[in-house]
Amino acid sequence: MACGSGPARHRAVGDYGERVAARHLEALGMTVVDRNWRCDQGEIDVVAPTSPPTLVVCEVKTRTSVSYGSPVEQVTQRKAMRLRRLAVRWLQEHPEVTSPHVRVDVVGVLVPRAGAPEVEHLEGVLS
Repeated sequence: MACGSGPARHRAVGDYGERVAARHLEALGMTVVDRNWRCDQGEIDVVAPTSPPTLVVCEVKTRTSVSYGSPVEQVTQRKAMRLRRLAVRWLQEHPEVTSPHVRVDVVGVLVPRAGAPEVEHLEGVLS
């Protein structure tokens, strides 16, 4: 991971968190089929269809401290609703994936100064 501060370090921490989150989801038996998918309406960090057919779109938040709350607390209801809309758009652009259900998950990754990262996974954040 990059040392120092600023945008480069921030991006390196975020990239690391996304890799940790993808490994976490794969350890749960999910198959990550897309990462950092972008369109004119926004970005999905991780796309991982599951069985039975559910399209899981996952927002990943990575932090190096909890000074401003846990990573998962940073995802608002508004952001989760946008992710659901992005999931529909992703499905439109990937007709080969047939998932009648969409689920929005949040994975928070806390990267301590030393030791392994801590992962918190919230499934189905929209009710």
